[in-house]
Amino acid sequence: MVRRKRVEDKGHNSGEERWLVTYSDMMTLLVVFFIVMYSMSAVDAKKYSQLSASLRKTIIGEATGQIFGDSPGPAVIQGVSVTQREQRNIENSKRQIEEYIKEKQLEGKIMVSITERGLVISLKEVLLFNSGSAHLKPEAAQAIAMVGRSIEFMPNSFRVEGYTDDLPIHTVVFPSNWDLSSKRAINVLEVLVNDAGIKPEKLSAVGYGEYRPLVPNDSDINRTINRRVDIVVLKNELIQNEPKSCTAISNVDQNG
Repeated sequence: MVRRKRVEDKGHNSGEERWLVTYSDMMTLLVVFFIVMYSMSAVDAKKYSQLSASLRKTIIGEATGQIFGDSPGPAVIQGVSVTQREQRNIENSKRQIEEYIKEKQLEGKIMVSITERGLVISLKEVLLFNSGSAHLKPEAAQAIAMVGRSIEFMPNSFRVEGYTDDLPIHTVVFPSNWDLSSKRAINVLEVLVNDAGIKPEKLSAVGYGEYRPLVPNDSDINRTINRRVDIVVLKNELIQNEPKSCTAISNVDQNG
């Protein structure tokens, strides 16, 4: 009888041990589960932060500020509206310049188009300069000023680009086409500042000489097309790595 009781007691204890083992396994699994969930959350948060920074730079054109997650409200929609507003500004300015071209009968002398870089206003040499000269014609300043006033309100940066054909120039004033195209661009830039009121820090000038032709320089007509000064309203996404003024850098630091 004693032996039988001991056997029964042993079986009872064995059941308790199995229950404890099951409970221990369940608790271990729960701990592992929460560790895995926390790890996944941490990785997703890092990726989320990287995505946020990338979208912030692409959509609103700056590396600081909030897009989503840190503040209430649909900030992503606000970012998109910035891009849409830029596009509307470009389209409105294009229409205004086209109306001026039609009114003043300047077809063929001023061309305006929207490209992947932004709004491009192309002023032909025949409107601006005599051949081989960077001195603006009297009527040129009025046209340049009108173009400037139609884009002055925009927050974008503007680049003035000078181009020539491939005919060589070797004068005391202009040893090369680079010199001629650069001086032409600078003279147009000065009208934009002095007559159109565009802030100088929004402007830059560059001379490409003969090396960026629109069409091959294989005829007189094509050379006429290539001799031009372009005023380019640069899209904000293209100027993120451009040098900034001390004021702009200060503002970024304060906002950051």
